[in-house]
Amino acid sequence: MTITIYHNPRCGTSRNTLALIRNSGDEPVVIEYLKQVPSKQELQQILAAMSFSARQLMREKESVYQELGLADDKWSEDALVDVMLANPILINRPIVVTPLGTKLCRPSELVLEILPSAQRGEFRKEDGELVIGADGKRV
Repeated sequence: MTITIYHNPRCGTSRNTLALIRNSGDEPVVIEYLKQVPSKQELQQILAAMSFSARQLMREKESVYQELGLADDKWSEDALVDVMLANPILINRPIVVTPLGTKLCRPSELVLEILPSAQRGEFRKEDGELVIGADGKRV
């Protein structure tokens, strides 16, 4: 059983999601997508698995989004995918792929919906927020 996380270690939400996966006892395949950009086919498969359009997966607050005028309706789905591959910072994260589904995990707790294994104990986010109690159940 493989779990894959498209991860940015500089992102707190991504770090919390990775920690929740590990708290279930599973060690995921970690793809730092800014260094190891997915192929076009891979990104299209992820979008299809989530029933997302390319625009739904884009980080609109990135400066390159504004610079390229990506809010304009002139951009086709295929062109937006190409732009994300050329500028992977535009890909929202973390994306987790498990045998139970593919999900953009914002907030990080969304990963719990697709993890095949239960949580193994207490979990607190980096900011101290208790998410999972000592009994392994969501608080």
